Amino acid sequence: MRSLLVLLTLLAVTPFWATRCIIAGLRKIPDGEGSIYRRSLHVWGRALCRAAGARITVHGAERLRGAKPRILVANHVSWFDVFALSAVLPDFVFVAKAEIERIPILGPAARAAGHVYIQRTNKKAAFAAYQEAARRIHHGTAVVVFPEGTRGRDYPLRPFKKGPFVLAIAAQAPVVPILVHGSLEVQRKGSFRVRSNEIHIHVLDEIPTAGLSYDDRDTLSRQSYAALAAAQLEHYGVASPVLVGTEKVTQP
Repeated sequence: MRSLLVLLTLLAVTPFWATRCIIAGLRKIPDGEGSIYRRSLHVWGRALCRAAGARITVHGAERLRGAKPRILVANHVSWFDVFALSAVLPDFVFVAKAEIERIPILGPAARAAGHVYIQRTNKKAAFAAYQEAARRIHHGTAVVVFPEGTRGRDYPLRPFKKGPFVLAIAAQAPVVPILVHGSLEVQRKGSFRVRSNEIHIHVLDEIPTAGLSYDDRDTLSRQSYAALAAAQLEHYGVASPVLVGTEKVTQP
C-alpha cells in the first residue's frame, strides 16, 4: 500500500512542480533561497516522505544556519536519502549522476533549478561539472554530493570518490559531513517495496579547507569518511571498513 501511495504521489507531484521549474528557467527567474526552485524541491521531498510514512528528525541543524558556501557530503543507501534531504535542508543544489538528466520532466527540471549533473566515466565532462558546481558555491550555494558515487545495499560506508574533495579545495569551502540513517528501512536499492520508518539526519562538524591544496584531497576525503564512520558507530552501532591510505580493512 505504501509503495502504491508513493508511486501515485510521485506521478502527481513531480510533473506539477517540475513544470513550474522548467517554465521558471525559461523565463530566467533568478535562483536562490526562497525561489520557486527551492520551494519546489522542498515540497517534492516532503510529499514523497509523507506518502512513505518517513518521519524525519534532524540533529545538529544549527550547524547549517546562515547562507554560506559549503560542500555537504552524505552517505547514500536509498532514494529516500534524496527525498529526506530535499525536504529539510536549506538552500542547496545536488551534484547528481548524469543518468538522472535523462528522466523525463524531472531531469530537465533539476537542470533548470541549478542542480549539476556529472558524467562519472568521462573525466573531462566531470571536471566541467565540478567547475559549474564551484561557480554555484562561490555564489553562496551549498552543494550536496554523495561521495560513494551510488547507492549501497547496507549502511557501512564504501570508499569515497575524490571529486567532491577536489571541488571543496578548489572552492575553498568547508566540508560538512551529513549522516543519513533509517532510509534503508524505507526503501532498499533494487526494491519497489516502501515501508514507514524514521529517518535521522545528523549534521556533523564542518571540516575547514582554507589553505589546502590539490595534494590534500586524499586527507580531506579520509577525514570526512572517518567523521561519518565514527557517527554511524556511535549512534547506530554500524561499523564501516577502516581506511588505511587508499586501502581498507574491516573493523573487528
